[in-house]
Amino acid sequence: MRTLILPVGPPGSGKSTLTNGLQQFMTAIARPCSIANLDPANDNIPYQPAFDVRELVNVEEVMEREELGPNGGVLWAMEEIEANIDWLEERLNECEDTVVLDPPGQPELTIHHMALPRILQRLERLGYRIVVLQLLDSVVLTRPSLYLSSLLLCIRGMLHLPYPMVNVLTKIDNLKAVGGADLPFNLDFYTEVQDLQHLLPALAVEQAATSAGGSTKWERMNEALIDLVQDFGLVGFETLAVEDRGSMASLLRAIDRASGFVLSTTRNVDEAGRTVEDEASVWAQAMSENWTGKMDVRDVQERWVDRREEYDELERKEWEAEARMAGALPEVSAAEAVRKHAKERGAEYVPEGEGEEDELEAEQRKWAEQQKAKPGGSGGTKVTRKT
Repeated sequence: MRTLILPVGPPGSGKSTLTNGLQQFMTAIARPCSIANLDPANDNIPYQPAFDVRELVNVEEVMEREELGPNGGVLWAMEEIEANIDWLEERLNECEDTVVLDPPGQPELTIHHMALPRILQRLERLGYRIVVLQLLDSVVLTRPSLYLSSLLLCIRGMLHLPYPMVNVLTKIDNLKAVGGADLPFNLDFYTEVQDLQHLLPALAVEQAATSAGGSTKWERMNEALIDLVQDFGLVGFETLAVEDRGSMASLLRAIDRASGFVLSTTRNVDEAGRTVEDEASVWAQAMSENWTGKMDVRDVQERWVDRREEYDELERKEWEAEARMAGALPEVSAAEAVRKHAKERGAEYVPEGEGEEDELEAEQRKWAEQQKAKPGGSGGTKVTRKT
């Protein structure tokens, strides 16, 4: 099944970072995909693209030739891509069945400009299933008015690009640093977009703190906007920390449900591309109902807002353990493990270089050397003393 994933959103929302993350994650789960740059002004690409639209049109040349500014140059360049859609089709035919396109961040493209919708319509006729990812920086949650305006932006995007759409709050791992710990509501209030009437008092407080002050006029406008969002009733959000494997898996699961990929074949293939009938793919196994890595929005809040420091420390220890198993870090001796364990418990322990623990190290080292000296010896197995 041919799938086209299109991340859109304002500049700085994380489109290129997500594109790079999707490429790495899909490679890790043995799912072929191609990444392509559709932004004629993007000169800082963090991934290896299958093709780059700057081969066709360059925004700097457009600005100079047509005497346009940056925004006008990008919009003109998108019209140039539309006029040369055959070039885009030829490049896509050389790609894998799953393609991630990295488009420009100009909001005009998802609000009123028609070049992008017409390009997608042409690609849809080629048999691509299109999924749009509408990205918003999670910093919008820290101000009620910013969150409400972002909801309106999402609704406009869903109307302008009539394809399956997944709204995503990016940089959720950075939310606590930008004020997420002081949010008036839990994270699920913002992701599920329900009972927005509870947002009115916070909007009134924010408006009263401005130079214009509060008034019944603003209150009526806020009520009307909230009614509009709730009457539309189709806005909801996924969360994303692009460097977290569980978060990436959760987002890709949402993408696959939107595209219908979860309903297509889930059988594994061998190196020659032949289907293995009695073996599910890595992704199908990971996304099964028995998978324990699913993250509810309450888990996301606990991980990234309420108890981030604790989870960061646990994750660091897990990475160290994985690195030792892979041989990237030196193994901890039994004596060092005893001292470290005692210190973590707050118990008394013999400092390094003194007493019984050094004797244990010496005996262990002596025994290991004896084992190595024996014919066919490999050093044996280290034994850790019980405490």
